[in-house]
Amino acid sequence: MSKPADVSTKRLISLAPNNWVKWVTQIPDVVAGEILNSEFQWISRESDVLIRVESQEYGKFLVLNELQLRYKPEMPRRMRAYAGLAEEKYQLPTYPVLINILKTSDVEIPTRYESNIAGLQVRQDYRVINLWEVDVSIAFEQPLPSLLPFVPILKVDTPRPKGNGDS
Repeated sequence: MSKPADVSTKRLISLAPNNWVKWVTQIPDVVAGEILNSEFQWISRESDVLIRVESQEYGKFLVLNELQLRYKPEMPRRMRAYAGLAEEKYQLPTYPVLINILKTSDVEIPTRYESNIAGLQVRQDYRVINLWEVDVSIAFEQPLPSLLPFVPILKVDTPRPKGNGDS
């Protein structure tokens, strides 16, 4: 059963899915398709939003959006698991994105999971978006209505006041 936050996230992203996937992937020609069922029977957790997309350059793939209120140290392993399960279920490569809503500490948030046992290596890269580092203007310029509820926590770049010698 999905949590209320999961349902709300799906609704928010469905407001402008093309703009959302362009923003989270930074791939200009990507086009959103179906928002897929992201429930995986092998684990009791549901990934937030899984979108089938297509790009001229990269073909068909999945964008896995994992929104977290606060970053947790287990996220790299979870991102690896979700990406693998999504690829297995839908037989498409996956572009995983971890979106952190609130800053919890000054700990550096990794952008990959790595493991090495007896010379066998595992690596899962994923994109990290920390909303407190995202400029608020993006929500209005792109437009990204999915970001509007987060405007109070987005970064506000205030212009430097002009003073002596500035032009």
